[in-house]
Amino acid sequence: GILGGTFDPLHYGHLALAETARVQLRLDRVLFVPAGQPPHKPGRPIAPAHHRAAMVEAAIADNPAFALSRVDLDRAGPHYTVEMLALLQQEYPSAELYFLVGEDSLADLLTWRDPAGIVRQARLAVMQRSGWEADLEALERAMPGLRERLVWLDAPCLDIAASDLRRRVREGLPLRYLVPPPVEAYIREFRLYEA
Repeated sequence: GILGGTFDPLHYGHLALAETARVQLRLDRVLFVPAGQPPHKPGRPIAPAHHRAAMVEAAIADNPAFALSRVDLDRAGPHYTVEMLALLQQEYPSAELYFLVGEDSLADLLTWRDPAGIVRQARLAVMQRSGWEADLEALERAMPGLRERLVWLDAPCLDIAASDLRRRVREGLPLRYLVPPPVEAYIREFRLYEA
């Protein structure tokens, strides 16, 4: 399983998606792949990559099936999912890849670089998100056979957004029960997201 994202910061929604996919799809491992330079967030300030990677490591330390992949952090950007999947397929040549996404990402998939290439390289394991409904007819027209490459996950709908977490930090509001305690401690120690 591959869960890519900015992880700015990583939160319980990410972890619930990863654990649900691990169990439901019987995955050997779930790789968390922080984006080095996310092309879909130009001009938006993001925490430095080393902080985002450290928060991921802190959050997943207690789950031996979870691992951090630096495939997008240790190469020049911008970073595109289709290229990241190709690199991971080279690293794990006998693995069947599942790319874990929320329905919001599925709804926007046609705006990504080479969406058909993404679907060729990995099955999409999708978690429903409140307020989003992907147009499966349009996706199927653009990428025939997409439906056979989709798996719907029975994941809880946790409406947590990293942008809201950053706002909460700026406003002095708690993060408890929204992010794992080691992530909250890291944010506080390094004074991330403060005004």
